[in-house]
Amino acid sequence: MKKLVVLILLVAIGGLFGCNTIEGAGKDIQSGGDAVSDTARDVKKEM
Repeated sequence: MKKLVVLILLVAIGGLFGCNTIEGAGKDIQSGGDAVSDTARDVKKEM
């Protein structure tokens, strides 16, 4: 029974760390997209 509880806790903790990692990656991708959009907007203004 103890092994099952420990396993469940490890899976839950792993899930929480996984979510934080995915969230961080999403923010990084969004920042990259914002930079591309800003650059495209600047180029369009110069034309």
